[in-house]
This record gives sequence, C-alpha cells and structure tokens, in this order.
Amino acid sequence: QVQLVESGGGLVQPGGSLTLSCAHSGSIFDMYQMAWYRQGPGKQRELVAIAYGGGRKEYVDSVKGRFTISRDNHLKTVTLQMSSLKPGATAVQYCCRELSGVDYWGQGAQVAVSS
Repeated sequence: QVQLVESGGGLVQPGGSLTLSCAHSGSIFDMYQMAWYRQGPGKQRELVAIAYGGGRKEYVDSVKGRFTISRDNHLKTVTLQMSSLKPGATAVQYCCRELSGVDYWGQGAQVAVSS
C-alpha cells in the first residue's frame, strides 16, 4: 500500500509564498507522474501542476509563472513552491500519483490565504 504524506500547509498573507511537500512511501516512484490538485470551498478538485518522471512539467494557466513543481526521484518526494498567492486561493492541496489515472491521493494540506 502506497502512502502519500503532504506537509507545509498553513496560513499565508495575500502575495506571500508557501512550499508544500509530498513524500511517497512506495519503492517505485520515477515511472509515475506526480501531481498537485486543489479544492477550494464549494469547488471541484482541479489540477494545478504535474511533474512527469522524465522531467516534463505542466501547469494550469492560472498559476504559470507563480508556482513551481519539482520532484526528487531519489528521495521520492514532490514539492510545490507557490508564490504571489491570491486571496481566493484558499484550498486544500492534494498530492497524487498518476499513471493512467490517479491511483493514490494524499490526505490533503490546508492552505489559507488571508490578511
């Protein structure tokens, strides 16, 4: 059974920065895509960024230039550096593993953007 454990959530002021980390417990990591999704209050879960095993990265348009996803295949971790956070960005951020669909989700990390 694979576990994904997120850390780094918290309260940040608008315009501030926050970094989330996700640790993957399984032995095989680099063949999977690792992604971050977010779910705001009353909203559907949406993809934020995805990092492929070969190094390619993709972002939703609304975070391009502000968020950076990175992965360490040796440590089996994936991080999401978020900057210039907007007031409406309060959400639970989820780490997940994908191959031909998501097979594991983390428990979620709360990110609150408020002054």
